Amino acid sequence: MLAEIAALGFSHAELSHGIRVTLVPGILRAVEEGLVQISSTHNFCPLPAGLTQAAPNLYEPSSPDRGEREQWVRQTLRSIEFAARVRARALVCHLGSVRFFWFNPTPKVRRFLRDHPEAGRTPDDGAYRAIVGPALDKLRRRQPQFLERVQASLAEVIPFAAEKGVRLGLENREGFDELPLDAGWAELLAGFAGDAPVGYWHDTGHADLKESMGLLRHREHLAALAPRLLGWHLHDVSAGKDHQPVGAGRIDFKMISEFWRPEHLLTLELNPRVSVDEVRASKARIEALNA
Repeated sequence: MLAEIAALGFSHAELSHGIRVTLVPGILRAVEEGLVQISSTHNFCPLPAGLTQAAPNLYEPSSPDRGEREQWVRQTLRSIEFAARVRARALVCHLGSVRFFWFNPTPKVRRFLRDHPEAGRTPDDGAYRAIVGPALDKLRRRQPQFLERVQASLAEVIPFAAEKGVRLGLENREGFDELPLDAGWAELLAGFAGDAPVGYWHDTGHADLKESMGLLRHREHLAALAPRLLGWHLHDVSAGKDHQPVGAGRIDFKMISEFWRPEHLLTLELNPRVSVDEVRASKARIEALNA
């Protein structure tokens, strides 16, 4: 796997949340032999025992269930240890979601957007605003209790991350009910000490999907969080689908590149169905913008 990545001209790779335990010996050998360097890993990495499919949200730090939160802490500590072992600089993390026992407003919003793909991009769409406004209000009212659990869960793993020299990249998500709600990012990050190994990880496709839902403005979102940026997942969005080749969709990567800094980690996060030529073309486009 890593030999194929190196053959495409990449000196670094991110290990995703789909890495099976059986792949670990080969990964460690590749790292030790200098075949490729590991820039970042993605929680949970490697996969928890018994799993063979990617499951980044198997356990959520926001969960009302104490046992699930304890599992998140346990698996995240394990992922931090592995990240340090492969000399990765960052571990990308999801922060969970707002849950409802009854009357979750999220499915109604999803159904409307499925039937009206351009709804969020039209500011004067009264029908969409009539659905999304009350749904957001409901999410905002429930968010604090879930964010408190996120902060408590992170507090349990941050000291170990600092000890191991691994930074936690908290990733923006595409789900309507995933945490934090977009307006809450600055407040969440402000709650960590300046020397804490925690920062913001920006996924371009997720932000574009949120912009298409009318929930943020991509440039403004980036400008507000730029001081806490650690790294990036770079992929395009076409016909409402993310993880597309760079340049194949609607994302303005020239604008995105204005926020890149030399210390940032840039990762192409592409769909497995993307061709080798499209991978190479995406790499070339990013390198041209980063020159």
